[in-house]
Amino acid sequence: MFIFGHFINATAVVLDFALVIYMWIVIARAVLSWVNPDPYNPIVRFINNVTDPVMYYIRRNLPVVYGGIDLSPILVLLAIVFLRTFLVATLFSMARTLM
Repeated sequence: MFIFGHFINATAVVLDFALVIYMWIVIARAVLSWVNPDPYNPIVRFINNVTDPVMYYIRRNLPVVYGGIDLSPILVLLAIVFLRTFLVATLFSMARTLM
């Protein structure tokens, strides 16, 4: 069972790392929305392409534009914090019990 415990631990580490990277990309997207970046810049296009599916899903299902301010990045960040606090912590504790 210790092999399965190490597999779950590695999965939790990779998931935590991916969530942290995505959190920083969402923060970069929010900061870029305050300025007028060149839409043909490859970095701006990458950030928009990575975050658009999640932002579009939230904007489509919830009324998150309030007074001209888009609150969807805040909801995405809250979801990431929830996943890191609940899912990743659960995977770490499950892996610890199996080792």
